Amino acid sequence: MTTSVFKEHGMKNYIEIKTQEIQALYKSDNRPWVIGYSGGKDSTTTLQLIFSAMIDLIEKEGPKALHKNIYVITSDTLVENPLIIDFITSNINSINAAAESYRLPLTAYSCKASYEESFWTLLIGKGYPSPRQKFRWCTHRLKIKPIDRFIEEKIQEHEEVIVVLGVRSQESSSRKQTIESHRINDRLLKKHATLNNAFTYTPIESFSTDDVWGYLLHNKNPWGANNTELFGLYKDSQDSTECPMQLDENTPSCGNSRFGCWTCTVVQKDKSLTGFLNNGYYELEPLLEFRDYLMDIRNNPDYRQSHRMNGSIYYTKNADGTRKQGLGPFNLFARTEILKKLLTAQEKAKEIAKDLEHDTKLELITEEELHLIRMHWMESGDWDDTLPELYQKIMQKKFNIQENEREIFQKNDRARLSQICKKYNVDLEIIKQLIQLESKNANLKRRRNIITEIEQLLHKDWIHEDIVESLEDLKDGYDYEN
Repeated sequence: MTTSVFKEHGMKNYIEIKTQEIQALYKSDNRPWVIGYSGGKDSTTTLQLIFSAMIDLIEKEGPKALHKNIYVITSDTLVENPLIIDFITSNINSINAAAESYRLPLTAYSCKASYEESFWTLLIGKGYPSPRQKFRWCTHRLKIKPIDRFIEEKIQEHEEVIVVLGVRSQESSSRKQTIESHRINDRLLKKHATLNNAFTYTPIESFSTDDVWGYLLHNKNPWGANNTELFGLYKDSQDSTECPMQLDENTPSCGNSRFGCWTCTVVQKDKSLTGFLNNGYYELEPLLEFRDYLMDIRNNPDYRQSHRMNGSIYYTKNADGTRKQGLGPFNLFARTEILKKLLTAQEKAKEIAKDLEHDTKLELITEEELHLIRMHWMESGDWDDTLPELYQKIMQKKFNIQENEREIFQKNDRARLSQICKKYNVDLEIIKQLIQLESKNANLKRRRNIITEIEQLLHKDWIHEDIVESLEDLKDGYDYEN
């Protein structure tokens, strides 16, 4: 049973106590604050408390009282729910405008995942399988890394920082354990889970869900946002949780939250997209169908390579104890199909949104990611360069190929190389990778590592299997009498 601090102390009285706590902690040293903001109810409550406390402080003691910077950061994984990312972007702009109006040293930023490690670059470009609970390759790259990079930059500038989080001990037992595990002698600050010289402050730790909504709906938002609109995002939702700033990979998945990634396949059933669909946002239906498709094909051996990315082959056990070969990343066929379905879903969602007169931004994949995907496909042996043609067919416009992205061989050359490999029973994929390796090193002044890279390539397990099979084919087909 949760305890309401507002019922125990009175809302007005408790908010005054919390305001004094925030102001005293802010004035106590020169360490800048970094506030994690997801746009959800908890992080909004946290930011609103601090924003209001700073306005009160400047009114009481003047501008000089605000002696250090406050940074508000949100994580953009590039696969956020389109409705939520529009909502957060609008709020970020309002926060910055209001901070400037009140003369607060507070600035809001969006920390984006790098295109090189984005969800689509890794899944469609390199073939990473859809994330699951035991292989959540997305969390660190998309959420933790961009935030940590920002905090580390501030640590380098200021030696130490205070990270302010909107986490509550009553929200879940696992979150309560996380909070308690980093506490420093019952003081306000706790050690950051992973970053040295960073400390965390959790001002709404003791709030119940009723306290959060009671505060938001009965106190004016200082940057002009409509908290009733925020309440509407949670209304009729199957789950009231949100996606907090990720501190480590043990943080629970946000797949059940309206403030998580729409592509999340860690959870079995999506609740975010489904909840919005139930509220009339039918443009999200193609996204939900695509997300379910990613779940369905994840363990299909026809869509997966027979070896890992490093070339190794591994085996797992069946239920009866027999051995079977493990699955590697998505193969080129699967990656091509996934991109086709993603672009189709994007265009279909745009059409539905237009018919409904919903102003929803539905760019599901960026041009930067498409260029990186094309590069990874060609490195994986897609010498037919299928992406530009695929893109033009679905999007009805030409894909912009830059000069440094030209293909290695023309179509006739590729066909001739294929014929030669077939004639001499040489594996075409091995030749492709060797040529790709040479092309990558062609313009380097010093190529000392190329021999090592060739050796690494030729010692991969899957290549050895292919060579053995080729030798067996030669042996079986050789005419010994002639």
